[in-house]
Amino acid sequence: MNLRRAFLGNLGICLLLSPFAIKAPYAATVARIGYLSVSSASASGHLRKAFTEGLRGLGWTEGQNIVIEERWAEGNYTRLADQAVELVKLNVDVIVAAGPNPVIRAVKQATSVVPIVMIVGGDPIGQGFISSIQHPGGNITGMTWDPDPRIAEKYFEFLKEMIPRLRRVGAIVDRADSNMVYRKAAMQAASKLGLTIQEAEIGIPDEIEKAFATITGGGAQAVLVWGSTLFYLHRRQFVATVAKYRLPDIHIAREFVEAGGLTSYGVRLRDLYRGAANYVDKILKGAKPGDLPVGQPTKFELVINLKTAKTLGLTIPPSLLLRADQVIE
Repeated sequence: MNLRRAFLGNLGICLLLSPFAIKAPYAATVARIGYLSVSSASASGHLRKAFTEGLRGLGWTEGQNIVIEERWAEGNYTRLADQAVELVKLNVDVIVAAGPNPVIRAVKQATSVVPIVMIVGGDPIGQGFISSIQHPGGNITGMTWDPDPRIAEKYFEFLKEMIPRLRRVGAIVDRADSNMVYRKAAMQAASKLGLTIQEAEIGIPDEIEKAFATITGGGAQAVLVWGSTLFYLHRRQFVATVAKYRLPDIHIAREFVEAGGLTSYGVRLRDLYRGAANYVDKILKGAKPGDLPVGQPTKFELVINLKTAKTLGLTIPPSLLLRADQVIE
């Protein structure tokens, strides 16, 4: 009996120490997350990091209990469909669709079973991604930012405060990634303030210079740069071109101002990515995406770069500086 007990004890120890015995419980507790972005790791890595930090705060750590399979389209929308299918084939537990509607659409077309957590997007109901904000239904939920048309007025109000004699504003638009409802609202808002908008569309980075030449040639005294993945990817080129033409500029993301732009007004993208981590956490713990209400931002931030203002010879009114959430000096 003693020999038998010793044999069984040694066998148990060997099993515990074998690589298969170690791997089995590890694999059973490791969640696999797919992450698809139309941007690049160099341009949007800080947003991916914000998402990871959000997960870590909820007890999920890469290399321990989660693995993140990431795919970056590098601004090429045609790559999204294949990359979405790749992630589905990896048997991920959930896919994060990070970026505008084409990203979400690509993942939606790739699977109707794997839970999808969208980040940003726009008009998710009109796009057919969800049934409603409170009860998404299906396999999609997450964070979205549907710009309120009333927000469009703010961009022109801020520009008018900085440039009292402002009459003509150039607007740079991505022809492949634009919100027509929002653009129409912007036109109406500008008209109320006695402003004329001159649009210039861009489809590739090489057209940035031409777009600015067009609006300045048309007499633009300032420029509004609409939100776009293309623009975000090449934000430093945009800011450099704005500086070249010496135009006061306003953007929808603070990252443009951090790169040297004059001002921005919009949601804090990092917060949306951290918020998406909450959805992934709940789904990994058993919640159904269709039962999780879609999150929407409630806070918008105004960021002003005083160094850029000085370069432009522009004096920012104290009243506007007091309203700013951050002033970069």
